[in-house]
Amino acid sequence: MSNINPDEIAAALRTVVTRLIKKLRKQSAIAQQLSLTMRSTIAMLYQTEMLPSELAAAEKITNQSMSQILNHLQQLGFINRKTSATDKRKVLVTLSAKGEDFLLQMRSERNMWLSRAIAQTCNTHEQELLLNAIAPLTKLIDFE
Repeated sequence: MSNINPDEIAAALRTVVTRLIKKLRKQSAIAQQLSLTMRSTIAMLYQTEMLPSELAAAEKITNQSMSQILNHLQQLGFINRKTSATDKRKVLVTLSAKGEDFLLQMRSERNMWLSRAIAQTCNTHEQELLLNAIAPLTKLIDFE
C-alpha cells in the first residue's frame, strides 16, 4: 500500500495549476487589451448567446458591472445585441466575427507558447505523462 496523501497532492496541484494559468495569461499579447472578466465573457459568448443577466450571474458580478463590460465590448465591435425572438423585452448578446477572431487569436497565442514550452522542456516520457494526466484532471473539473 502506498503512502499517497490527497492533501499534499491537492496543495501541490493547486499551486502548479495556478502558476501555469498565470503564466498562460501573460503569453498572449492581444489578451492584455482586455480584463479577465471581459475575456471570460467573450469565451462564454463563443459557446452560446446569453442574456446580460446570465452573463453577470456566470461571472458573479452585478448587472450594472456587466452592462459596463458589454458596452465596452460593443464599442470594440466584439459583441452584438439582438432582441429575443420569444420575448421582445429581452436582449441577447452574441459574439461578433471580430470578437470570435480576437478569442481564437488569443487562444492560438497561448497554445503556441504552451506547445513550445512542452516541446522544449519535457522529454518524450514527460510528454506522455502530461497526455495521460488530462483524463484525471478532467474528472477533477467535472467533480461537484
